[in-house]
Amino acid sequence: GHRISFISTPRNIHRLPEIPPHLASSFTLVKIPLPKIQGLPENAESTMDVGPEDHGLLKKAYDGMEDHVARFLLNSCADAVIYDFAGFWVSSIAMDLGIPRFLFCIFPSWFMDFCGTAEDLIDELKDRKSPEDFMSPPKWVTFGTKVAYKHYEAKLIVGVGEKNASGFSDAYRGGIGISQSDAVIIRHCHEFETQWFNLLANLYHKEIIPLGQLPPHFQETENPSSGNWVSIKEWLDSKTKGSVLYIALGSEATPNQDQLTELAHGLELSQLPFLWAFRKPATSTVKLPDGFEKRTEGRGMVWKGWVPQLNILGH
Repeated sequence: GHRISFISTPRNIHRLPEIPPHLASSFTLVKIPLPKIQGLPENAESTMDVGPEDHGLLKKAYDGMEDHVARFLLNSCADAVIYDFAGFWVSSIAMDLGIPRFLFCIFPSWFMDFCGTAEDLIDELKDRKSPEDFMSPPKWVTFGTKVAYKHYEAKLIVGVGEKNASGFSDAYRGGIGISQSDAVIIRHCHEFETQWFNLLANLYHKEIIPLGQLPPHFQETENPSSGNWVSIKEWLDSKTKGSVLYIALGSEATPNQDQLTELAHGLELSQLPFLWAFRKPATSTVKLPDGFEKRTEGRGMVWKGWVPQLNILGH
């Protein structure tokens, strides 16, 4: 019986799966154009369109939607609003209008626990500015755990507390969004991380609502006679069972040129058969090392289009 208005940019809304007919009347898809920002590639509207180096610019453009969202909420008679860390300014708009507010967190409990309280986030992780600060559990984790970051991971986490091209750090966005919320909805199952989940409620002094794990939309396997699958299957059939390394970084993990070169170099040195699902954002300039495909021909396959992943994993 709920009516839901889903606000996003035109291209992102176009990417959504079709709403089932019996639910379509309950949804209104609200398209707000993303403001143009100097340096942000044309038609870039989500992190899957750009590399990590442009995420700050994308958030800056996103912040430019604030007035449009405010006008929509002013006229919406909304009973509640759900927002994520990037749109931290939504909570302030909703507070002024007296609308209940829920921050939706896509990160697991332990990740958020490592960052501390909402105030710690607003303070951009305070004095924790070196990788070593994240290589052991923080002092407020009082139960036994081996969860900690490796050095190369911790270097990335330090960046959460650093201002980016948007003028704000991701930590600050999250901290404001949490502090101004009535409750936090988290993509999480209580059974998986009970102690971490309970700790999060204590750190935030708020109700934490577990949403579950958001299983992927059901996807049928590729038609056995389709060109994509026939070519890949023939190649897989020629390899020894259990011998092929499958590399698929997904649409969000976009390596920079140095990382891509190292990955290719490692695959070349490994002498292992591999299938690399190599799709990159249209705006990306990264490329495989010169001669890589020729040198690994036969042993490796680089597939640059859409891959039938379920078929590959099931082979």
